[in-house]
Amino acid sequence: MTLPTGGPGLFDIQEDVRDIEHPVFHVKYRTNSSGTLESFEDSVPERLPVIKILGTGGTIASKGSTAYQTAGYHVDLTIEHLISSIPDLSHTCELHFEQVFNLDSKEITTKELLTLKARTQEALDNHDGVVITHGTDSCEETSFFLDATLDFQDKPVVICGSMRPSTSVSADGPSNLYQACVVAADKQSRGRGVLVTLNDKIGSGYYITKSDANSLDSFKSLGHGYLGNFVNNEVHYYYPSALPTGRISFKTSIFEETMPEVIILYAHQSFNNELINMAVDRMKVAGIVMATMGAGSLPDRTNAQLGELSALHGIPIIYSKRSMDGMVPRGSMPKNNNTYLIAGGYLNPQKSRILLQLCLNAGMDIKRIRKVFAGVYGG
Repeated sequence: MTLPTGGPGLFDIQEDVRDIEHPVFHVKYRTNSSGTLESFEDSVPERLPVIKILGTGGTIASKGSTAYQTAGYHVDLTIEHLISSIPDLSHTCELHFEQVFNLDSKEITTKELLTLKARTQEALDNHDGVVITHGTDSCEETSFFLDATLDFQDKPVVICGSMRPSTSVSADGPSNLYQACVVAADKQSRGRGVLVTLNDKIGSGYYITKSDANSLDSFKSLGHGYLGNFVNNEVHYYYPSALPTGRISFKTSIFEETMPEVIILYAHQSFNNELINMAVDRMKVAGIVMATMGAGSLPDRTNAQLGELSALHGIPIIYSKRSMDGMVPRGSMPKNNNTYLIAGGYLNPQKSRILLQLCLNAGMDIKRIRKVFAGVYGG
């Protein structure tokens, strides 16, 4: 085990051997300062918040073969390695950490999401806040799922990652992880649901999305804005604590490993309607999300086919949008045979998919699903 930088004796890392499947470590910082008994009695320190870090892999846990490689790297670092790379947090929080799994986020499935949700909930029940290290490729999906399924008890859950591997000459992982820990320990972060912190910005996990495949400034929430930023080791929020409008809390069982099958079809010129037939007839999907052109526009023939098939099989169809910003309002929906056609509002296709999965998993009928999406100005 590699000790964090800062000299010997700075950290005391103790393994909790009660859970063999998920090794858990506790990190307590020690200082070399000395003081008199009188000075200790005069200043009784406030209890530091205890933050649990859950490692899941991603670029932040990756190494390349050279200092300039920023593509084609592999996940091979554990949460212990990541902890060792960040500065001393002894005046901010006490850290516990655990490796839940160690995957590139493109490999995360519903099974991993449900596992992470269960471990995060357990961590919330026993700690003052949670930090999750995660790959950026599907971070927005995980953050949305957790935001919709966790019982936060007003405690912060902060997801962070990096755009460059740990071996890069300008790796951003250590800074992002450090900032996430400080954000999670800050009292101002309570009551905000899932937060995503990268590149000095703090965003809502409910709305934020990856907007750039390469840049450090990769996560945006254009129409809804950032919640705050991180400057000179200080957390600054622009607004008081609040949860997103229309946010619904769903229950998931620890025994579940799957969710109803919902797919996304990307609309374009000359869209082949046979894809819809295949999804319904051969894949037996429970729902479909259409990444539409514009604010819900699809060819007339595609609208007609979606209306007919959805009514015949009782399959909800969500109209989302290809564009990163904007929304699909109810007024954009087809006027005929539209009982199972639902406007996705502000949610992008990948978040619409998760919300529809959660609705179907909860056994909601089409009227209730429509009402849920109305919370994000769709329906």
